[in-house]
Amino acid sequence: MGKKLRLSRISTNGRFVTVPMDHGVSMGPIKGIVDPISTVYSVAEAGATAVFLHKGLARMLTTAPCGLILHLSASTSMASDPNAKVLVAGVEDAIRLGADAVSIHVNVGAHTEEEMLADLGIVSSTCEEWGLPLVAMMYPRGPGIDNPFDPDLVAHAARLGAELGADVIKTSYTGDTDSFEKVIEGCPVPVIIAGGPRCDTPRDTLEMVRGALDAGSQGVAFGRNVFSCEDPGTMVRALRAIIVDDVSVDEGLEVMG
Repeated sequence: MGKKLRLSRISTNGRFVTVPMDHGVSMGPIKGIVDPISTVYSVAEAGATAVFLHKGLARMLTTAPCGLILHLSASTSMASDPNAKVLVAGVEDAIRLGADAVSIHVNVGAHTEEEMLADLGIVSSTCEEWGLPLVAMMYPRGPGIDNPFDPDLVAHAARLGAELGADVIKTSYTGDTDSFEKVIEGCPVPVIIAGGPRCDTPRDTLEMVRGALDAGSQGVAFGRNVFSCEDPGTMVRALRAIIVDDVSVDEGLEVMG
């Protein structure tokens, strides 16, 4: 029951319009999150169902403008192996900070895959004990991965997260509806897509979302494709129209004006 209630706080009718803002750790104060707390309130007002934050920023919130997912993993772009994620917070931190869920990042195929899987297993068990939902960011990334968007590899990564206890999987979109259906069919928990690097145009962004939804995805976790826009709130409103209201790409673009 606890997980169901908390999942309802980070989604709308089972659909997710979420905005990760953990990039300050991995990439520094990039465009859109130089003042991250201001951006949190901006996207929340526009209809984001939740944001992902690290614990330091979560402490700065004075109200709960939308759902809060505390991100537990970290690495930086300056590391010798940026794919090697380590735990920098725990489930108990999330509870103390009033978070509605936690997230953890696993790069399947990385040199430290074993350690990341062990962390996932421990965090999953702790989340089960406390009734806190777990979002697992599962990506095929590492020295042996030639194509991180390969549908078979993405499907394997997504299934792995579900098998080890995640309640929601965040992973890469494979590029088209037909191939992403394979990911959805093989994953018994909701799947949301990552945005990755910013798309060239708003239409490209919304077409990716529409294709994922048509395959069976339950929404998005878009960071740079939201907060690096000139008006992040407008993009959130368009995403919400497509994801929650199930409108077409053209109708979503109309929302953007």
